[in-house]
Amino acid sequence: MREAPTAAYARTVRAEAKPSLAERRKEALRFEIAAEAVRLFAAHGVTGTTGEQIAGAVGISSRTLWRHFPTKESCVLPLLSAGLDFAVAQLRHWPADMGLLDFITRSLRAGELPDVAPVILDLIRMTTTDPALRAVWLQAHDEALPVLAQLLAERSDGSADDLRTRVHAATLNGALRAASEDFAHRYAEEPQAAGSEIATCILVALRAASEGLPY
Repeated sequence: MREAPTAAYARTVRAEAKPSLAERRKEALRFEIAAEAVRLFAAHGVTGTTGEQIAGAVGISSRTLWRHFPTKESCVLPLLSAGLDFAVAQLRHWPADMGLLDFITRSLRAGELPDVAPVILDLIRMTTTDPALRAVWLQAHDEALPVLAQLLAERSDGSADDLRTRVHAATLNGALRAASEDFAHRYAEEPQAAGSEIATCILVALRAASEGLPY
């Protein structure tokens, strides 16, 4: 089976975990399913695409597809979670003596942000018009929220369940989502834009988040 185009991106995100061969194969398959699902959704629409068509495009049985994903829309979850997984992996290296905005600025300027696959940008754009895909996009961010809260809690020796920590985690989460959506739409209008330009969107979003609510 050929390797999904975004599997390498996933390995970058999870490099420190050193998954087993079986886990890597499973991950590669999930990303290939996701990529084919996006391609079919873009060509035929979500309602015009079936799980059987996605399975056929990948070269697997429908039964195998449903073992990995409960619905056809959820097939795209690995692609939508990849950027968040990368952000979390980067935050685990956040120095104790450095502020969040300074750390992210340094990381982005150092070129630590991987190129964003066009298929992911296509998918993010689709989440703004299709309710079912929007739900999966929000699910990806909802699943990242407790992880971000735990990271922030460890920084402050507090609790991830503390309301203040949860609000900060939600703010960071929302900034990352808004930046991703903004870049995805700008990239559609300016195909020549370099993938690294998402760094600008992230910094603008985080600076806005750091302002609090100045109203």
